[in-house]
Amino acid sequence: MEITVAFIVCFLLLIYSSIKGIFVGYTLIIGLLIFIALACKKGFKFIDVIHMAYAGGKKSFIVLEIFILIGAVTSTWMASGTVPAIVYYGMRFLNPNIFVVYVFLITALVSFLLGTSFGTVGTVGVAFMAMARGGNVNLSLTAGAVLAGAYFGDRCSPMSSSANLVANITMTDLYMNIKNMFKSSIIPFIIAFFIYLAFSFKFPLNVQESDISAEILGSFNISVITLVPAIIILAFCIFKINVKISILVSIIAACIISMVLEHNSISQVIRYIIEGYSIEDNDILGSIIKGGGVLSMLKSALVVFVSSAFTGIFEGTKMLTNLEEIINKSKGRVGCFFTTVIVSIITAAFGCSQALSVILTHMLMKKNYEENNIDKDQLALDIENSAIIIAPLIPWNIAVLVPLTTLDAGADAIIYAFYLYLIPIISIVYFKLNSMKKTAIQNTI
Repeated sequence: MEITVAFIVCFLLLIYSSIKGIFVGYTLIIGLLIFIALACKKGFKFIDVIHMAYAGGKKSFIVLEIFILIGAVTSTWMASGTVPAIVYYGMRFLNPNIFVVYVFLITALVSFLLGTSFGTVGTVGVAFMAMARGGNVNLSLTAGAVLAGAYFGDRCSPMSSSANLVANITMTDLYMNIKNMFKSSIIPFIIAFFIYLAFSFKFPLNVQESDISAEILGSFNISVITLVPAIIILAFCIFKINVKISILVSIIAACIISMVLEHNSISQVIRYIIEGYSIEDNDILGSIIKGGGVLSMLKSALVVFVSSAFTGIFEGTKMLTNLEEIINKSKGRVGCFFTTVIVSIITAAFGCSQALSVILTHMLMKKNYEENNIDKDQLALDIENSAIIIAPLIPWNIAVLVPLTTLDAGADAIIYAFYLYLIPIISIVYFKLNSMKKTAIQNTI
């Protein structure tokens, strides 16, 4: 009963912080203190509970290193003209008659390169929304396409913090996970493509001259060279080179390009790496090409660390044993994935954070997968196909609250994020058909 009350209190606090725009990390810390107090009340020594929390949080250190690199690479890509070049070329080859599907494809590509949904939304997403407003295209539809595309890369990019988080907690190979994710996303992606294509014909863009493209050309030296940092990431991904090395080499290349082509000083580049990139003398680009930096990732790092600390307490005190016993009753590939989806919905709704949802879902489901002899690679894939993409479908979860706020769009945009809910649906159908096929074969023997 006490655990239930604690969860309800934490849930209400998280909802309140989401509505009021309060950083969710502060609320998670309060929630962590509540569960520390509860553990002490159950007879555990305070110092032991602190050790449990730290042991859980310590597991996130590898991911936190990636966070620092992602913050640095985002700002250096902006300073070098890489992000502006992606935005420029993306808008240059735009076909107004297929605007909506184009939005989905370009945001998917950019999110794969950047590895961040928030960064993608804040760059090409904002630009596309500005075009949609001026071109009389349904704004909720456009925002939904941006959201779907943004979480394509957030799910399967080697630079994605969430993809690295899943690989870390499941102790699986990142590139093997990416390979599996691409396979499982083919059908959902194709279906989403044709849905957005149909909407594109219904809502074509009324073409107008884009001030954004002109401003980019006026402020950056756009060329193929500015795309080199992005090409490095793609090439290193193909050859399965360690993601930390990939990002580090990309950062170095971006720094060199920033100083040579964009004439930024060493001190400016260092400041961008730490504080993030900004343009002070351009109102149009200043609202789009901005952000990144190591400091910008500290809040996200805190959320992941505290979320991991929760699992340390839950595992050390066995608080969720009864819940795990109920969950562990699911059998077979279909049952395990379906239960994972349900758990993901609950944890995403209660946790209000993608990271917390991922960590709790893994903690609650890993024993079930072991008992059903399902390997870690499949567990990692199922978390990617549930917790990662379900979080942005919960209106009050920061995974979607921040992007929609950035796009100045309503929660109804979630309805149009077709790709996100097609992934778990298609996965369940696939597992069910595969199970029926195996049963039919066994019956004929």
